[in-house]
Amino acid sequence: MQIAIWLIAAVCGWLIGGVNLAITLSRAVYHEDIRTVGSKNPGFTNFKRQYGNRYAWFVFFFDLLKGAVTCLLFGFWFAFLGYDFRFGAAYTGLFVMLGHSFPPQYKFKGGKGFLVLLSELFVLDVRAGLAAFVVMAILLLLTKYMSLATMCALVFGAALLFVFSCPLPAAILYAVCVLFMIVRHKENIGRLFSGTEKKFYLGSKK
Repeated sequence: MQIAIWLIAAVCGWLIGGVNLAITLSRAVYHEDIRTVGSKNPGFTNFKRQYGNRYAWFVFFFDLLKGAVTCLLFGFWFAFLGYDFRFGAAYTGLFVMLGHSFPPQYKFKGGKGFLVLLSELFVLDVRAGLAAFVVMAILLLLTKYMSLATMCALVFGAALLFVFSCPLPAAILYAVCVLFMIVRHKENIGRLFSGTEKKFYLGSKK
């Protein structure tokens, strides 16, 4: 049973993380694959830029919920078996992140996962999650660069886990996930330095 939970959490996290509403809605509603338009990233930002607000917020909240609910459920299961809750949540969150980025359901071509990581941060420490969200909101309002806002916010959130005495294994696992997310943003980082990164607007489609 002790070994089984590690395998079940990894497999379920990967498969649940791989469920991508942006891809599903783009195919069902707009008859195209979000991975072939715009930045080709199947996530909230690209979806909203391409299709506007009508369904974009469904994508936003779905990604938040799939991360939070999966991490919570397996965190409690780990705790029931005598492990630390936050370590169980962080371990499962690692595989949710991998599933979101490399979904087996969609030929391993997925998103970058900032919403999944934001939701996981709330599970690990609500204070860190709230602080990261505030940083993200402020930077987004000031710069209009979603990629910059999310990367800075999650790095800040990861650092706060160490400040707030989150169990070290859980904090390290989360920091690894954030580093992975930043690597996934390498093209955005290049565009930020070259001044060609597109801005993001909360209002109507731009």
